[in-house]
Amino acid sequence: MADKEATVFIIDLGASMAAVNGGREESDLDWSMSYVWDKISNVVASNRKTLCVGVVGFRTDETNHTLSEDGYENISILQPLGPMSMSGLKALQPKVKPSRTVEGDAISAIVIAVDMIDKYTKKNKWKRQIVLITDGQGEIDPDDIGDIARKMRDSNIELTVLGVDFDAPDYGFKEEDKPSVKKQNEETLKKLVDGCGDDSRLASMVEAIDDLNEPRAKSVKPYKTYEGLLILGDPKNAPAVVEIRVERYFKTHLARPPAASTVVVKEEQAGQSQADEDEPMDGAELTAVRQARTYKVNDPDAPGGKRDVEFESLAKGYEYGRTAVHISESDQNVTKLATEKSFKIIGFVQKEKYEMLLNLGETCVTVASKYDEKSELAFSSLVWALSELDAYAVARLVTKDQKDPMLVLLMPYMEPDYVCLYDVPLPFAEDIRTYQFPPLDRVVTVSGQTLTNHRLLPSDELNQAMSDYVDAMDISNYGIDEDGKPAEYATIDELYNPAIHRIGHAIKQRAIHPEKPVPEIPPVLLRFAAPPTELVETVQPHIDALIHAADVKKVPPKAKGKRQRETVKPISGLDVDALLGEEQKGSISPENAIPDFKRALNSSEEVEQIADATKQMGAIVRSLITDSFGDSKYAQAMEGIGAMREELINLEEPGLYNDFVRDLKKSLLSGALGGDRRDFWFKMRWAKLGLVDKKQSEVSSVTLEEAGEFYKSR
Repeated sequence: MADKEATVFIIDLGASMAAVNGGREESDLDWSMSYVWDKISNVVASNRKTLCVGVVGFRTDETNHTLSEDGYENISILQPLGPMSMSGLKALQPKVKPSRTVEGDAISAIVIAVDMIDKYTKKNKWKRQIVLITDGQGEIDPDDIGDIARKMRDSNIELTVLGVDFDAPDYGFKEEDKPSVKKQNEETLKKLVDGCGDDSRLASMVEAIDDLNEPRAKSVKPYKTYEGLLILGDPKNAPAVVEIRVERYFKTHLARPPAASTVVVKEEQAGQSQADEDEPMDGAELTAVRQARTYKVNDPDAPGGKRDVEFESLAKGYEYGRTAVHISESDQNVTKLATEKSFKIIGFVQKEKYEMLLNLGETCVTVASKYDEKSELAFSSLVWALSELDAYAVARLVTKDQKDPMLVLLMPYMEPDYVCLYDVPLPFAEDIRTYQFPPLDRVVTVSGQTLTNHRLLPSDELNQAMSDYVDAMDISNYGIDEDGKPAEYATIDELYNPAIHRIGHAIKQRAIHPEKPVPEIPPVLLRFAAPPTELVETVQPHIDALIHAADVKKVPPKAKGKRQRETVKPISGLDVDALLGEEQKGSISPENAIPDFKRALNSSEEVEQIADATKQMGAIVRSLITDSFGDSKYAQAMEGIGAMREELINLEEPGLYNDFVRDLKKSLLSGALGGDRRDFWFKMRWAKLGLVDKKQSEVSSVTLEEAGEFYKSR
């Protein structure tokens, strides 16, 4: 079960928080709240009921809390402690604004926060935390600080104080001309933090804000992929069998960016029946979209030539050539391999003989079962033996009954108090792809002669220039450690997936500030997007030498437009088209569609001829889609569309292509091309075969917005 956490944010809403300081463009409150909104939005995104948040404001115009004693005026509970949702976040935002008062004690607000946590968590196991955010400009009563710190230690509450422009010597920040009241309050809060325990801390808000852009890898609980016996030997035929009880977990697992859901904006005039059927989402204006699928078969007697069929009446068929092989429900077991849960070592391989290129998939780690001393001893012996022999084990793994088996390579790993086996999947014969490429160091002629000096082979000068350039671009020790010494550059801990964190950053910002534009990509995500600038400048002489040795030349741009290219005349001066006959001129055959299409365009002299060739090619593409069994002919159709797009752009006739693709989209989505062909439309979207816009062709009348809107499935 996930750890339970209770966090109360105490926010200084005094009039002084409306001031703009430190050369910033926003008020101290807005600047500080960027930290709070970030932390609260993380809680909302996690969608965990065990992450609870409360918000308390002090130096407020009103008083709103549960303690009735004197000394707790101008303190308000803005958000009771509990789970936070998107609607709760929206309701909280208008409440956070500067007040018109300077009255209100930060220490008293901490007492109220402690009371909130004690009442909510009781004596259960929780991680308790209070975060105080203040500019230190209000009056703070230092009395009873020792008792409050003792109470927080007894309740296991961590205190974090983030001060606006507080001094941070370790971070290199110091405020000049600090008011005496603020200086005294910093000392008081530092004394309180020191009394709350080692886990509590006082820091400057600038340090916390700068730390926000640093991505945080998601903390994941261990996921057990297998629990059972690791077997060495054949338990059915051999009496001497080693059985070790083990547990297997993910070590590396592909992280994916958050997926988008399809939603629709609610309409106020929608009927009650629609509201009852829709699935409400956590938002006031959106509702989830439910998909419905219908199945149709050709029926000449039915209206429209098709009739609906129930899903239950359908049967599975497997494609076999151009036919479908039906396997009934009762015989489905013949398509599955009957397996039992097992983890068996079937052989060993020497470390130096294993090719690392065979590693396939994600890494898992196997350890001995906890509290089983016999298994721990046997497992440790196995790991030690593999390590001593410089060998790997090959095992057959079935994680659950009736699941497909896989081969894994077990690699030993040892530390003083820890031993394990790392494993990676191994490929089967069908997974390995063998390609033959010509050698890079020699050229073999048609007659069988081997040449080592050839225009396609690098010279000694080029080899040396490339070697010098590669050595100069070495970044293995380009980093700098804490002591200023050379260290590894771009370590795994510093390499973040920009796709995951960028979309997460954008979603978070849009959730908090829906009316503001999404900010630029944080620099930390682009830190390793290009080689270090200083290094590139240093190795520029090597780059110039390499360019000279390789005789690099700029490729001239491809000529666009039929008017800019002339038909190459044969040396003989004969009219080839006249010799071959003109009856075939302009005709396109389905068997040789793309070459015929290009030939027809090259021989066209009028726009009408280009339009006719486009019409013929479009008909062939539609025929391929209509006659396709599943997606068997989709590749041919996609290739034809791509050829049409490229050639018509070059001929400066994008309008012909745009007219074709608009009509094709309507036919695909309406089912006019042999049934439901939306999967082909998705392939077109993925391949970016939509409208040609003005950016792609100057003569196009389609704007960028129209081209983007075209990709929507409606």
